[in-house]
Amino acid sequence: MQGKIDLEDRVRGVLLGLAAGDALGAGYEFKPAMEASEPVGMIGGGLGDFAPGEWTDDTSMAIVMAQALAAFGGTASEEACTQMVQGWADWAKTAPDVGVQTSAVLRAAESLARRGGRELPTAADAIQAAADAHQRTGRSGGNGSLMRTAPVALAYLHRPVEEAYTAAVKLSALTHFDPEAAEACGLWTAAIRHAVLTGQLDVRIGLGLLEPARAGLWEQRIGAAEAGAPKDFGNNGWVVEAFQGAWSAISAATGRSAAQAPLERQLLVEALEAAVRGGVDTDTVAAIAGSLIGAACGARAIPGDWLGMLHGWPGLAASDLDELALNLASGSHMASD
Repeated sequence: MQGKIDLEDRVRGVLLGLAAGDALGAGYEFKPAMEASEPVGMIGGGLGDFAPGEWTDDTSMAIVMAQALAAFGGTASEEACTQMVQGWADWAKTAPDVGVQTSAVLRAAESLARRGGRELPTAADAIQAAADAHQRTGRSGGNGSLMRTAPVALAYLHRPVEEAYTAAVKLSALTHFDPEAAEACGLWTAAIRHAVLTGQLDVRIGLGLLEPARAGLWEQRIGAAEAGAPKDFGNNGWVVEAFQGAWSAISAATGRSAAQAPLERQLLVEALEAAVRGGVDTDTVAAIAGSLIGAACGARAIPGDWLGMLHGWPGLAASDLDELALNLASGSHMASD
């Protein structure tokens, strides 16, 4: 019974950890790195003038993904992908802060839909728009798909890790064509899934799913994150340094205890504060870190005052994220039977 309770707590910790990191970092977005002694709190503000405890686009986009996955049997079907694209497009119309790349792709997808005589964009429209943007600029490796990838780990919790990785790659491509973004999402999703199932942190768990040369490159990047500090990855609007900054914050907090289960609860707070102190895209790096450390430490590691403050689009609170996470994981279990 205790094992089941712990597993459920780690399931709950995924979306709550993401939202907690997101809301914690919101008020510090695009500010320089902070000293280790400087306090970090849910102060609100930031680019969207968010209220204290209010999550930003990172969590909002993840919620749309989670709802679509839950609505279509926990799989990244074309129907689920289309619901995500339409949900994001609707959200973006009034959202106070939307990533530049994501916003451009969603607008282009809507334009493609209109030219095709459709009122609403489809997944195919979004994928084409993302590919077109990459072709025009030669790069599309922003962190916007990594920040929202956490629900995939819950939807595919009780399925093979290969399926979880593939789904994360597919959903990344809805807005981010760049294969760097796809690999980052796949690796982080595999790590979240592993953390929920075992209580252990292992960001390398998915490396075997990559081509050897790519796996070697990501091993070097992970090693650099462990040897450095979050502030060393200040180009964290790029998906690779966002990944490195988040893992650097986690590894600095957990150290050699990362492979142990259960992890001490205070490590979650230490990791998220470290992610925010790294500076620049603070809400996104802390959200990415929160989804993984939350998966390992569980919801009980998130301070009660943080949970009480958490809220955001579309009018949800911490209890709603709880329910959404548990429903996703439960659907994954049924799909695997």
